[in-house]
Amino acid sequence: ILDFIRKEVREKGYPPSVREIGEAVNLSSSSTVHSHLERLEKLGYIRRDPTKPRAIEILSESSTAPAPVINVPLIGRVAAGSPILAEQNVEDIYPLPKDFVLYEDAFMLKVRGDSMIETGIFDGDLVVVRRTTDARNGEIVVALVGEEATVKRFFREKDCIRL
Repeated sequence: ILDFIRKEVREKGYPPSVREIGEAVNLSSSSTVHSHLERLEKLGYIRRDPTKPRAIEILSESSTAPAPVINVPLIGRVAAGSPILAEQNVEDIYPLPKDFVLYEDAFMLKVRGDSMIETGIFDGDLVVVRRTTDARNGEIVVALVGEEATVKRFFREKDCIRL
């Protein structure tokens, strides 16, 4: 996203819109783009003026060294709806900024279905995941139920787990 913003400012003289950023990086949700922009702002790469559209200022332009990246494998699909058979074949590799990927063992899954659209996860989105055995109430998880995987919000109740 940062590289795209830099390119647009260099070529056009002004930053792209949220919609243009989403289209450039294949994110259909503007809220997902906003969360990435918030992260870039917290990391000190950009500054935004929330009262103006396209008001993105690049703060680290003088830095010519590329940001460190981590290669994250896309290993299959996950359902947002009825669970689907979990597949674990490396389909592609995505170099992502190390600042965005908190764990070396992270991987990505492509979402199929639309039951998570209220959280900004749309059919066709890629989600970055790390394998763990625990989750907190309300967290969005990829749950493996038998041999099927699904992306849902996690809730621990008295005698069971609700997804």
